[in-house]
Amino acid sequence: MVLGYHVVITAYGFWLPNDPRGSWSEFVRSWELLRFGKATKVHTRRSVASIPHDQDGRLAAKRALKYPPVHFSGVQARAIGRGFAEFIARSGIAVWACIILPEHAHLVIARHDYPVERAVNLLKGQSTRQLTQEGVHPLAMFSTSAGRLPKAWGRGHWKVFLDSDSDIRRAIRYVRDNPAREGKRPQRWSFVTPFNG
Repeated sequence: MVLGYHVVITAYGFWLPNDPRGSWSEFVRSWELLRFGKATKVHTRRSVASIPHDQDGRLAAKRALKYPPVHFSGVQARAIGRGFAEFIARSGIAVWACIILPEHAHLVIARHDYPVERAVNLLKGQSTRQLTQEGVHPLAMFSTSAGRLPKAWGRGHWKVFLDSDSDIRRAIRYVRDNPAREGKRPQRWSFVTPFNG
């Protein structure tokens, strides 16, 4: 039985559907990106981030995006955290770990009344509203004449189903240790609650 999820939410432009290392995407939606190849669907649950690949080709595809890839600043990460906190308080979802990095966020969350896909979409939506309200949306300079902003988050998310206490504890450790792997300080968020098994 699924007890929780380790979810990864990526910033716009972080991991493209035709990344040469592979992706979870079925197809490429953007004509600008399609010239760099079709979607590179993989079926593994293991990270493919360290696989050798054509880095120049990957970076060229990123330069072809409609908007520049998003890299959240510390100020923006704190706004995202406040947005996450507001949604979590309203929904009652238990979050056992969270980190917000420049290009993606990791959360370990408990199974809830509605699907994890909906929870992730609501987390992204509330954090985007918070970025906008605080005037720190990373793509604000691309606002339309009607005031619409491009999405700061990438489409979809990556998830791992956690079906045992040991899986949950391992995911929590991975998330907590993630900032150090990028040379960043540990993060503490008020909405994170301890996992007691």
